Amino acid sequence: MNPPRLDLNLVIALRALLEERNVTRAGERIGLSQPAMSAALSRLRRHFDDDLLMRSRGAYELTPLGLALRERSASACDLLDRLFSAQADFDPAAANREFTLLTSDYGAFIFGAELSRRLHQEAPGIRLTFQQTSPAMVENPATMLSTVDGLLMPHGIIEGFPTINLYEDRWVCIVADDHADLGDALSLEDLAHLPWVVYQRPYDAPATRQLSMLGISPRVEVSVQSFQLLPRMVEGTRRIAMIQERLAQRITQFAAVRMLPCPFEAVPVRETMWWHPLHDQDAAHIWLRQKAAEVGATLGEEEVGHA
Repeated sequence: MNPPRLDLNLVIALRALLEERNVTRAGERIGLSQPAMSAALSRLRRHFDDDLLMRSRGAYELTPLGLALRERSASACDLLDRLFSAQADFDPAAANREFTLLTSDYGAFIFGAELSRRLHQEAPGIRLTFQQTSPAMVENPATMLSTVDGLLMPHGIIEGFPTINLYEDRWVCIVADDHADLGDALSLEDLAHLPWVVYQRPYDAPATRQLSMLGISPRVEVSVQSFQLLPRMVEGTRRIAMIQERLAQRITQFAAVRMLPCPFEAVPVRETMWWHPLHDQDAAHIWLRQKAAEVGATLGEEEVGHA
């Protein structure tokens, strides 16, 4: 591909064609006539040396390359939109803009809620969207970060991108109130023998990574995509889970569980905001990062109680 000779409007046409799978509807979506959209499809076919769309039983189906390009074209359009919406000046009180942050439910609950209140007060026209992170995030962070405004994730998960540290948290363990096998303290032997509930996939969960450093392979019975579900999955069972202390203090009151200190020196949670370098000089994004840093500092001043 020779980028200087490629019409970037074709990227928009490509996305519309691959998502609509219909020349007429794709044209209506981006404001082009049917002949103009057909001409764009012809140019795209020549460029990729592939049909992209093939008629089958009266409808269009995507070729294998078309399927591969559908997600990439959407990411490219999002990247172009963010690139060309960058501003040299930014007035938060008068701004009408959306910021999207990738985060876990923990990050949205503890940090996102405070950030949203701060923005509500200072910039009522700003919209915040929180999207759930997935394990695939760490496999291709550059692509994911190019389509959003930031990622909230503990320090050490990814590297090589601009970042600001927000606040720290501690890990605690939770068990059922009526757990028959446990008293007021846990041992490493308890961690090795009790069944576990973990966040994310069993083999790359935060608890699994910490325990593996101790030579412990936890017996995982349940894995969930929400930290807030951990207490409910522990309640009334012999299971154990690790959860951030700030979150535990707010939600364990709604489940019959109790907090216990980890019987080892757990690596603390250092919550961080990452972003793609394309946002570095965007005045609106600079303002967002300043607000994030202020909220993080406020949270950092809060006293986290002991389990």
